[in-house]
Amino acid sequence: MKRLRDPRLDFFRGVGMLIILLAHIPNDGWALWIPARFGFSDATEMFVFQSGMACAIAFGSTFDRSGAFVLIARVAQRIWQIFWAHVVIFIVVAAIMVVAGTRYDGVTYVDSLNLVPFMKDPGHLLVGLLMLTYVPNYFDILPMYIVILVLMPLMILASKVDRSLPFVLMILLWLAAQFGLTRLPAEPWSDRSWFFDPFGWQFLFFTGFFLMRGVLPAPGYDRRLMSLAIVFVIVTVPFAWVRFQEAHPFFQMAAARIAPLTDKTDFGLLRFIHFMALCYIAVHLVGERGSRLRGPVVRVLSVVGQQSLAVFITGMVIAQPIGIALDHAGRTICAEVVGNLIGFATLIGTAYLVRWFKLSPWKS
Repeated sequence: MKRLRDPRLDFFRGVGMLIILLAHIPNDGWALWIPARFGFSDATEMFVFQSGMACAIAFGSTFDRSGAFVLIARVAQRIWQIFWAHVVIFIVVAAIMVVAGTRYDGVTYVDSLNLVPFMKDPGHLLVGLLMLTYVPNYFDILPMYIVILVLMPLMILASKVDRSLPFVLMILLWLAAQFGLTRLPAEPWSDRSWFFDPFGWQFLFFTGFFLMRGVLPAPGYDRRLMSLAIVFVIVTVPFAWVRFQEAHPFFQMAAARIAPLTDKTDFGLLRFIHFMALCYIAVHLVGERGSRLRGPVVRVLSVVGQQSLAVFITGMVIAQPIGIALDHAGRTICAEVVGNLIGFATLIGTAYLVRWFKLSPWKS
C-alpha cells in the first residue's frame, strides 16, 4: 500500500524553500526578518530535518520492500543526482558572477563569493570540486547532504540489529564533530574546513528520519511541554537577535560565551534544542496531521515542498541575479519587494513545472 504524504512535511518544506531563498540573496532586507535572526536555528535545520523525514518515506520503504542491496542502489542513484546538481549549480553561478562584472563599491562579483582562486586556477580546482575537496561557502549544503546520505544505509541496518544502535552511532558522530575530529578540507590552500560538518548535522537528519520511521516515538501534545518550548524560544531571542546585542554588552558577551553551543558548523546543542522546540510548537499549531492546513496558499507551498530539490537548486541559482539586480536598482524598498516576489514566483513556477514533467503528460 502506498503511504500517504504528510501535508505538514510538504507545507513546511515549502516554507523553508522560500526562507532559504531570502537567506541567499546578498544583503536582502527581508532576510533581517527570517527566523534565523531571532533564534539559534534557521532554515538549514528545516531543510536537513525535513530531508531526513522525506528520506524515511522514500528510502525506508525501499529497504522494507526490497532489502539492503536495492536500498544501497537507490541511495547511490540519489547521491549521483545530487552530486551533479552541486556541480551544475557551481558552474552556473560562477558564470553569472563573471558576466555580472563589478559591484557599485568596486568589488567584483566573482570576489564577493570568493571565487577568484577558481578563476586563477580552474583546472586544479575543478578536480577539487569533483572530489569535494574544494567547497566554497555558498555551495556547501549539498556536499553535506551527500555525506549524510552515504551514512543512511548504515543507520538503517544498525536499527535492524538493535533499535538503540543508530542513536549510539548518531551521538558518537555528533560528539566527534563537537571536538573537531571530523573536519573535511574545503580548499587546498588553507586549513579551512566545510562550513557544514555532515557528521554533526547527521544528528538532526536522522532524528527526523527515525521519527518518521516510527523508531523514535513522536511526543504527543502536553501543556507543560508546550509551555516549556514556548518559554525556551522566547528566552533565546535576546541572545540571538543582534538588536539586543547592540543595545547591551551583556547579551553580546553571553552570546559569545555560548557560541560553542550555537555553532552552525558543528551543529551545536542549543541549535538542536531550539529547533525541536520550534518544531513541537509548529506541529501542534497546525493540528492533528495538519488538519488546519487549508487554503490556496497552503496548497501552493505544499507543491513547492514536494519538489524541494529542484526548487532548492533554482533558488541557489536565482538568488545571485536577484542580488545583482537589487544592486543596480539601488536597493530601495520597492525594488526589494519586486525582487523577492519575482524570486518567490520563480520557485513556485519551478515546482509546478517539475510536477508537470513528473506526470509525463506526453504518455497519455
